[in-house]
Amino acid sequence: MKTVQTKKGTLAMKLSIPQKLVALSVLGISATAFSAASFAAVNADAAAALAKKSDCLKCHAIDKDKKASSYKKIAEKYKGKADAEAKLIDVVTKAPKVKQQDGTEEEHKVVASKDAAEIKNLVGWILAQ
Repeated sequence: MKTVQTKKGTLAMKLSIPQKLVALSVLGISATAFSAASFAAVNADAAAALAKKSDCLKCHAIDKDKKASSYKKIAEKYKGKADAEAKLIDVVTKAPKVKQQDGTEEEHKVVASKDAAEIKNLVGWILAQ
C-alpha cells in the first residue's frame, strides 16, 4: 500500500488490484448477509397475527386483490427500492390517504401496535410476499 498527497493536502491510500478485489468481495458478502438476515428474521406467524388483529385482511389478501392491493402486488411495487420499508412503515403508522382498487381514496388504518419491532416485522413480511 502506498500513500499519496492529494490536491487538498490529505493523504490517500492506493490499493493494488488484488487488495481492491478483496475489499469489494468483503463488502459484497457483508451486503448479501445483511439483506438475507433482514428477510430471514421475519416472523411470519407474528406478522400474520398482527395483520389480522389490525383488520388489514379486510382490505388486503396475500395473493389476490380485494378492496386494496394484494401483499404480493405491494411487494412487487416496492421490490428493489431502498426506501420500501420506511414508506410502508409510514403507511401503516400515519394513516395517509390511499387509493383503493376502485379508484376511491380513503384513510389507511393504523396498525394495532406501537411496538417498532412488531411493525417492522409486519412490513418485512409484506415485502417478502
